[in-house]
Amino acid sequence: MIVSAFTFIRNGELLGYPFLESIQSVLPIVDEFVVAIGKSDDNTLQKVQSINSNKIRIIETQWNEGMKDRGFVYAQQKMTAQFNCIGDWAFYLEGDEVLHEKDLQTIQNSMKNYLNNPEIEALYFDFYHFYGTPDQIGIAGYRRAPRIIRNTIRNYSPDGLFFVVMDKNKKGRYPKAAYAGCHIYHYGHVRKLDYKHKKNLQISKYWNKEPESSSTYSNVDLAEIRSFKGTHPKIIQDWLKNEAETEFNQNPNYKPSLKDYKHRLRFWLFEKIGLDISKKHYKEAK
Repeated sequence: MIVSAFTFIRNGELLGYPFLESIQSVLPIVDEFVVAIGKSDDNTLQKVQSINSNKIRIIETQWNEGMKDRGFVYAQQKMTAQFNCIGDWAFYLEGDEVLHEKDLQTIQNSMKNYLNNPEIEALYFDFYHFYGTPDQIGIAGYRRAPRIIRNTIRNYSPDGLFFVVMDKNKKGRYPKAAYAGCHIYHYGHVRKLDYKHKKNLQISKYWNKEPESSSTYSNVDLAEIRSFKGTHPKIIQDWLKNEAETEFNQNPNYKPSLKDYKHRLRFWLFEKIGLDISKKHYKEAK
């Protein structure tokens, strides 16, 4: 079994992403890691090169600054890396996502167990979306998502987060997936606010919208916040001490929106009766 990992990154240092920790967290269980690095205003390229692993293969890219349709430039960069993977499986990790060392064997076993079962096209993970500070998680985002795709089937990425399998030339579907057995740890929403502000200024143009007037984690419905009772990966510990926010306070004037109330209903259905009505970018394999 050959396993590829892949990601894309640009201005990772400037925007405060734990991209080095992300890459290193998965290296023990992959044979190669393909990184598409966009032309940056910082030392992102040099930082990735400093990992000094023969598993890492860097592709230097130029972003399409004219692509302003719903963030599709991210999908383009993701596919640039993915389409250069040679493994049986291709494992996608974003620059603010980290694997826990305790889960590596579980992930590896899942890939081995399903390698010769063509009905399993992808593996999906649970997610911890840390929000505000590293000791709490926000549960309004996607709860599960596929991040490992079989690299011998026709598929593409219409955005940065999911895969579409092409059975026919003109019609796609979500992949048939099995559970990988563990979590991915997502730290993008605990970066220091200065990094968040810089990101808002840089990415808004790719969505053809004005940047947010302020950068804060405080405008949130407390009904979506839960305490985190687990442990963080060892490799992210220094980053958490130096680059993450340490205080969180909700905006006292925040009023829940209609969307927030819809989320509350979803939380209640799942936590009280186990009914998950959240959108899934995969079909549970039988």
